[in-house]
Amino acid sequence: MADGKKLQPIIIKRVKKGGHAAHGGAWKIAYADFVTAMMAFFLLMWLLGSTAKGELEGIASYFSNPVKVSLMGGDGTGNSDSILPGGGRDLSRSAGQVDAGDAERAAKLMGAQMARAEQARRDAARIDALQLKIQQLIANNPQLTEFGSQIRLDKTQDGLYIQIVDAQNRPMFDTGSALVKPYMRDILQAIGAALGDVENRIALAGHTDAMPYGNGQRGYSNWELSADRANASRRELVAGGLPDDKLLRVEGLASSRLLHPEQPNDPTNRRISIVVLTQEAEQRLLPSGAAMPALQNADDLSKLIPEAPR
Repeated sequence: MADGKKLQPIIIKRVKKGGHAAHGGAWKIAYADFVTAMMAFFLLMWLLGSTAKGELEGIASYFSNPVKVSLMGGDGTGNSDSILPGGGRDLSRSAGQVDAGDAERAAKLMGAQMARAEQARRDAARIDALQLKIQQLIANNPQLTEFGSQIRLDKTQDGLYIQIVDAQNRPMFDTGSALVKPYMRDILQAIGAALGDVENRIALAGHTDAMPYGNGQRGYSNWELSADRANASRRELVAGGLPDDKLLRVEGLASSRLLHPEQPNDPTNRRISIVVLTQEAEQRLLPSGAAMPALQNADDLSKLIPEAPR
């Protein structure tokens, strides 16, 4: 060649293209699982949105305690034909169902509660009417008005408390005696007349102050004195018109229920308390031969005696 150079050979490289390697079908399975899970999720959401509240509560109760719900029934449990039948009989009910036995017990319980509520309402009406009657009696009777400060009326959960308290210059009884003073006799007989037509039963108690009975013989103490004064008051109430069979209990409590515990010798601790009982309080005071609440311990004994207002 003229330029003295050798000719270089031209090399042409050709790349041979081939197909992609096979990836398999694992992704299809994963995608199918994802779609199935989404369908199940949306189906669950639809069921929760269209299910009644009673059925939802029944389902929740079943999973929290399945044996109890299956045996006793309850809202939304239905009535399957399994070995452990549910409580309801109509699976199409949307507000939940109750077992027939449970429904009967619930109806009896509701009936008893309604009866007690109605009795409490009647008792409250009688107590209100009686309190107004006695207040008018005191206001319209000059003799009672003179001693009105010694007559206290209080409404409590046990009924109407009528307390006739002593005064330093106007004692209800002779000192250390159960002899009723004349003015006290008038008060008791007037109250007895006012209580003559009351349907409720009555508890009567005598109270003393904490000063020991000093001149007693053979163990005569404030207990005997308070009991004798309560019985003397009972006789005056009956003389005024109170039927004797209206009295459920007459007792002497001595100084065990002081009106003023911080002043145990105060004259107002000496008193006669007349309690026009509600039906519930009467049941708690019934003798042992009648229906009596069981006493769990000694503290429950105090619950049988109405607590005096202070």
